[in-house]
Amino acid sequence: MSDVAAGRRARGGGGSARRAERTAVSFETARFIQRNIPNFEILNEEALQIIEHNAETVLEEIGVNFVENEAALQRWREAGADVQGERVHIPRGLARELVKTAPKTFTQHARNPERSVEIGGRNLVLAPVYGPPFVHDAKGGRRYATIEDFRNFVKLGYMSKWLHHSGGTVCEPTDIPVNKRHLDMLLAHMTLSDKPFMGSVTEPSRAADSVEMAKILFGNDFVDQNTVMTSLININSPMTFDGIMMGALEEYAKANQAAIVSPFIVGGAMAPVTVAGTLTQVLAEVLAGVSYSQLIRKGAPVIAGAFVTSIDMNSGAPTFGTPEASHITYGVGQLVRRLGLPYRSAGGFCGSKLPDAQAAYESANSLNMGLLSGVNFMLHACGWLEGGLVSSYEKFVMDADQLGALHHLAQGVAVDENGQGMDAIREVGPGGHYLGCAHTQANFKTAFWRSDLLDYKPYETWAEEGSRDTMALAGERVQKMLADYQAPHLDEGIREGLEAYVARKKESMPDAFL
Repeated sequence: MSDVAAGRRARGGGGSARRAERTAVSFETARFIQRNIPNFEILNEEALQIIEHNAETVLEEIGVNFVENEAALQRWREAGADVQGERVHIPRGLARELVKTAPKTFTQHARNPERSVEIGGRNLVLAPVYGPPFVHDAKGGRRYATIEDFRNFVKLGYMSKWLHHSGGTVCEPTDIPVNKRHLDMLLAHMTLSDKPFMGSVTEPSRAADSVEMAKILFGNDFVDQNTVMTSLININSPMTFDGIMMGALEEYAKANQAAIVSPFIVGGAMAPVTVAGTLTQVLAEVLAGVSYSQLIRKGAPVIAGAFVTSIDMNSGAPTFGTPEASHITYGVGQLVRRLGLPYRSAGGFCGSKLPDAQAAYESANSLNMGLLSGVNFMLHACGWLEGGLVSSYEKFVMDADQLGALHHLAQGVAVDENGQGMDAIREVGPGGHYLGCAHTQANFKTAFWRSDLLDYKPYETWAEEGSRDTMALAGERVQKMLADYQAPHLDEGIREGLEAYVARKKESMPDAFL
C-alpha cells in the first residue's frame, strides 16, 4: 500500500483515534476578521482611471519579461500577446479580461475544519512573518535560524489566539540542506499545528512536493476539489517574472491551490519614487501575474499582492511605517477591489534591530494601515524585525497580542439596544458612576479588548515584580507558551505517511547547501 493510500485509509480512524481527538488540548483561535468598518479610500475616480490606463500602457507598449520559461511564452502567444524574445507585450484589455475568471473569494481549508479561513470580500486573515534567515531572542541574541527555531515558531503560531494561519517559511532553517528543508518545514506545519499553512515556492519541484504532502494530509480527492494551501509568488520588480517563481505558480495553479502574486517593491529602487508611478507599476505586474495564473487554469484561486516600502535615500536601506507606503497600500487596495480579487499586503513591518519603540511605532502604523486598506491576507502580521531579516521570538508574541486590537477595531460600533446604553445612563443619572450599574455588570467581561501581555499595574506593583519592560514580559510569555504546548491530534496513519514521504524524498538526492 502506498503512503498516500495508507494515510487516506487512516483518516477514517478507529475508536482510539476518536478518543484521542476528544481529549487533545485545543488552544482557542479567533475566527478570521470580518470587517464591519469601511475601507479607507485615498484615490478619487479620476486618479484610479489614470493609473489603470497607464498600467495597461505599460503592459502593451513596454511589456514584461518572462525569463527562462519557453512554455510561458508559448501560452502568451496563444492568448494573443506579442512575444519578442522573452518580452511579452500584452494588448490593452487582455490581462483584465483573463483576470475575470479568478475567484473573488475562496476557502483555504485547514485540517481542523473549525480553523479554515475565507480569503476575500470583507475578511482579513492574519499570518506570521515569512522568510528571515536569522532569529533573535533576548538571551541568545541574533543568530542563524535552525529547524528547532522553525518548529518553535510554528508552535507559537498555533497557540496564538488572534493568528489565523500557520504561515510558510516563518524562518529559514539554515541547518538543513537547501534542497531538503522545505520537507521539514511542511512536516512541521502539518503535524505541529492544525491551522492553514503555505507551500514551498523555492523551486517548482518543491511546490510539487507540497501538493503531494497535502494529498497525504487531506486525501487525494479533497485536494483535487478544494484549496488547502496558499503560496507566495514574488515578482522580480520591475516587471520580470522568473522561471522559478512562475514554475511554482504553475504547479499550484494546475492543482487548484492558491498563489499570492505579489510585486516586491522598494520605492525609488524597484519602482518610481512617486506614489502614482509605483501604483501604475504594481497594477501592471499584478495584472500580468494573475492573468498568467488563469492561462494555467481558469478559476485557479489567486491573491493580488503588494509588498511595498520606501527607501532611505541617504543609506539605501528600506524604511517601514512611512506615509508613502500607506498611500500606496491604500491605493492598491482600491485598484485590486476594482479587479474583484482578494488582496494581500501590510504586516508588522519595522526596520529596528530590537523590539523597541521604533519597532512598535513602525509596526503599529503598518498593521493599522493594513486593516483600513482592505487587506484580505496579511503576511508578516507578527514576528518581523530588522527589515525582514530576523524572526524575533519576543516581537512575535508582542505583535500576536496586538492583533487582538485589530479584531476589536474591525467590529465597528454596535448601535443595538445594548450598545446604546440608555438603560445605564438612566440608572446612573447625573453625578453617579457606572462601575456598579446593571449594564456594566452585564457587559464588563466583553466590553473592552484586554491585552494578555502589556502591563497596566500600579507603579509600586510593577517595581516589586522586577520593573520588567515589554521585551522581558514577552520573553516570559514565549517560554510559558512553549512549555504549555501540546500538539493537535493527528491520525497515526497520516503522520506515518508524511514521515515516509519526507524520508524517501531526502534519500533520493544528495545534500545541497546552495
